[in-house]
Amino acid sequence: MKPGTTTRSLPVAPTANRLRGIALDEYRLAGGFWGGLQETNSTATLRHCLEWMERLGWIANFDRTADGDTAGPRPGWQFSDSEIYKLVEALAWEHGRTGDAWANETLEALTDRIAAAQDDDGYLNTCYGHPGQADRYSDLSSGHELYCTGHLLQAAVARVRTTGEDKLVDVARRAADHVCREFGAEGRQGICGHPEIEVGLAEFGRALGEPRYLEQARRFVERRGHGTLEPVALLDASYFQDDVPVIEADAWRGHAVRALYLAAGAVDVAVDTGWTDLLRALERQWARTVERRTYLTGGMGSRHQDEGFGEDWELPPDRAYCETCAGIASNMVSWRLYLATGRVEYADLMERTFYNVIAASPSEDGRSFFYANPLHQRTAAADVKPGEVNPRAEGGVRAPWFDVSCCPTNLARTLASWQAYAAAVDGDALTLLQYAPGQIRVELDGGPLALRVDTTYPLEGTVRIEVLEAPDREVELRLRIPDWAAGAAVTGPHGRRAAEPGWASVRGVLAPGAAVVLELPMGPRLTWPDERIDAVRGCVAVERGPVVLCAETVDLPDDLPIDRLRIDTRAAPRAEGDGAVVRMTARTAPDVAEGGVPFRARPQRSGWDFPPQEVRLVPYHRWAQRGGSAMRVFLPVA
Repeated sequence: MKPGTTTRSLPVAPTANRLRGIALDEYRLAGGFWGGLQETNSTATLRHCLEWMERLGWIANFDRTADGDTAGPRPGWQFSDSEIYKLVEALAWEHGRTGDAWANETLEALTDRIAAAQDDDGYLNTCYGHPGQADRYSDLSSGHELYCTGHLLQAAVARVRTTGEDKLVDVARRAADHVCREFGAEGRQGICGHPEIEVGLAEFGRALGEPRYLEQARRFVERRGHGTLEPVALLDASYFQDDVPVIEADAWRGHAVRALYLAAGAVDVAVDTGWTDLLRALERQWARTVERRTYLTGGMGSRHQDEGFGEDWELPPDRAYCETCAGIASNMVSWRLYLATGRVEYADLMERTFYNVIAASPSEDGRSFFYANPLHQRTAAADVKPGEVNPRAEGGVRAPWFDVSCCPTNLARTLASWQAYAAAVDGDALTLLQYAPGQIRVELDGGPLALRVDTTYPLEGTVRIEVLEAPDREVELRLRIPDWAAGAAVTGPHGRRAAEPGWASVRGVLAPGAAVVLELPMGPRLTWPDERIDAVRGCVAVERGPVVLCAETVDLPDDLPIDRLRIDTRAAPRAEGDGAVVRMTARTAPDVAEGGVPFRARPQRSGWDFPPQEVRLVPYHRWAQRGGSAMRVFLPVA
């Protein structure tokens, strides 16, 4: 980013890049898919998270620490402080975007309670280092102290870039200075078992113009991969990404959220220090992981045991973990790589993940959530009882809160800042990366460019962009053509032309009132898995635009079991509502001998007693919104 360019309301603002994202107040959403989710987040989810953390005593941990009352039992896991920090970050973005008074008042009240718990030397944690607690940094593998500090720093970034330096920023500065003293070149040589301090330090350093914080982030990245963390239970060093130095790894492995937070921080370090080899390594890891270890939805993490990545092609749909936080972290990495390189594939993956992981998590009322996002639910789940803490992952029904509730607060901060990832500016060029109705006004080198975007995307594929204000010299408007959008077209001042996946550019002197229209093909299409993915061989999925579709039992006749469904791929799927209709049949269950293993000397035979019929598929992000339901994305082929 060139000197002097504003970083106001930007979650990510690399100092070495010319390309920048847009500030929250530069893109005002006007309803639509993301505007609706953002409004629900604003009116329901933020308050919901606050109410639960007050009820469970997680916020009161700061009060007890301030009062010296730490000898007794402490509510919440050792990392619960981080959830309060993520909520504070969400409140900062919300206030910065809308001016909401409640968000600001709540943030200031929480800041007062957080600040009161900070030690004189800047250390801030409610689980360690006080009477009746374990010593500071006595469990770097599982203690999460630096992880919590990283989230505090990200909350402070949101505050300084939306409001300016205040009490929260002062608290974070003192905490960051403590980390630099404690873990600097002459201090402890350890790292945190859960990465996050790296990305927090790097961005906080950018926000305050403090190079010491970036340097400390670099130290943490360099120290990882040398087996210094103590193993936990049956998990080896790869769980912490402590088995191989970051620059030497070929793909992401171990705990998915940890791996992705580490990668995000490493991109920040690589970009701002000019560490080109590290950036190339991260691009290589992204490519290998996306090509072989990522689900159709964009979800990452195929193993429940360690919430982690599997091996290449290990992508079982029914046991997919695909944690919501991993989807958010994936977009954190892809966004940083996009800003560093300008390559379209990073924005393509972000769109896939936005619509099919992040949007899938919240209920329609914004008060219950998916923690994990499997692509196949074999049986309809029982309703979650309201008002209870639920297990972290399994269930098949969105839960109001979890024992480990990292996802609701992570979702809250992401939705509050969504438009910051929707477009980018480079000199006299504006690039639209994600499509949503609203108004954009940015400062280009030659002056302000203001646009009105009208679209019902992803329901329909027409995006109309009207020029409201423009410089009196040539500028460029670039439109992302998604990788699935073969047959797209753009109509502009020079007529209509075909647009291949990648970028479509409109360049010239744009006059107020001029319009550019993007047409994306939104018909449903079949998507076939790589044959090396054993778990879905012989199956096919259906997508429509950026949205993955699925079959749910609530849309099936009572006598049509979802486990016996077969799709007839000779009949093209057709659009209906926001989903599609496909031709399906189903096999009757074959006779199975009682006893013994479920394997036979010859193939079982079954009939086709269910006549072919049309079955509706719905967007995956809407599954289980109508109650517990069996569901599958990949459908066996007849």
